[in-house]
Amino acid sequence: MAATEQRLPSDDPNRFLIHNEVHARPSATISLPAMVIYLAVLNDKISRNDEYMHLCLLPGQQSLSVEVIKSNFLRLQFPDYSLKWERHTEFTSYTILQSLDDDIQSSNDPDILFNLKLPENWLRTVPGTTIAAIKMTMLHGDISKPNESLDYAKKWLGNQSIVASLVGNTSHSLAVTDFRLDDNGFENMVVITPQETTGVRAGRVSQRLIELETYRLMALRGFPIAKQLATFLAQSDKSLAKITSQLENKSSSDQQLLDQLISLASEIECAITENTFCFSATRAYDELVSQRIAELRERSIHGTQTIGDFMQRRLSPAIATVAYTAERLASLSERISRVSALLHTRVDIATELQNQQLLEKLTRGQELQLRLQATVEGLSIAAISYYVVSLVYYLAKALKAYGLPIHIEIFTGTLIPIVLLVVWYTTSAVNKKIRFND
Repeated sequence: MAATEQRLPSDDPNRFLIHNEVHARPSATISLPAMVIYLAVLNDKISRNDEYMHLCLLPGQQSLSVEVIKSNFLRLQFPDYSLKWERHTEFTSYTILQSLDDDIQSSNDPDILFNLKLPENWLRTVPGTTIAAIKMTMLHGDISKPNESLDYAKKWLGNQSIVASLVGNTSHSLAVTDFRLDDNGFENMVVITPQETTGVRAGRVSQRLIELETYRLMALRGFPIAKQLATFLAQSDKSLAKITSQLENKSSSDQQLLDQLISLASEIECAITENTFCFSATRAYDELVSQRIAELRERSIHGTQTIGDFMQRRLSPAIATVAYTAERLASLSERISRVSALLHTRVDIATELQNQQLLEKLTRGQELQLRLQATVEGLSIAAISYYVVSLVYYLAKALKAYGLPIHIEIFTGTLIPIVLLVVWYTTSAVNKKIRFND
């Protein structure tokens, strides 16, 4: 068969990557009854190769190619279960889908569910630290009578206080959870759907609920940090107020205030640098939580709070705390900048005042120097004239000795005004020439 003729310009290097992103991480097809075990671990300092080596420990996967995990998504099929591996920016998830026997429907023993087909200790040794662990039981049931289905679900959850929602535009599924961790560290969920529910729909419901809870937990990672920063922010506020007060009252030297301000600014900028990503991630995950809640299209059951309402009422204060902490950090940074500008202004004004005083001293010194120079010039004219007159005097004596009829004193006295005038004129001419050259 002849090759297809190229009818388009050359492809952008990322064209196929961004085009196929819409098909990335497809939901599983789940045949009920089934158990879904989900584990999300933080992958900070965990390399892709570490996760690859751990996947190779699964039965028959010793020859697994490293190339298959480059797409950040891998689904492995085993005789009794399937495993889905997904690597995200901050966490990696492992989803184990395992079918249940039909007679499980008549049982009410939750421990019967946790009979994993995975190799012993494989789940416990997954590289990373656990952030989310969910055990979801998916069963068939008649949800036309939601209260009866709710009572049935409570048996699987140990009769704890629960939240529940009818999911979908047509209320095709009932999702129930208690948002508690059991003795094994798992959060339990029960999903009940009618007999005619397709595997694709069951897979989508499972994925939305799991993503909702994962994103909720990831969003809350910034909350402990925000609480830890509360004391630091309060102390920083007081320190900045003290510096501002000292700046206003001029009770401290500029250098001392500048040192304190630089120290405080360094601490604030360090806190911003360390936590900006976490706080930004909190906002992003919170938006995803809101999207997933909207996608559930919940309908409440009389006397029971919906999953979305329960989550939002308890999530919103924590998210607000994180947002407020981020705002306080940014506000402190801006206020420190303003105080720094005020301090620089004060230093500039003080410097200008010192320069002005220095100029005044220089001006007075120049005036004194000019007066001294004028005095020196006058004395110089007198001194030079004295020496010139002395020379004239000796010249007159020499002429008289030679035989000329000269009266030495009269001759010398007569030339004194002329000598003074000539010396003054010559000195003035020299000074003018020097000033002109300068």
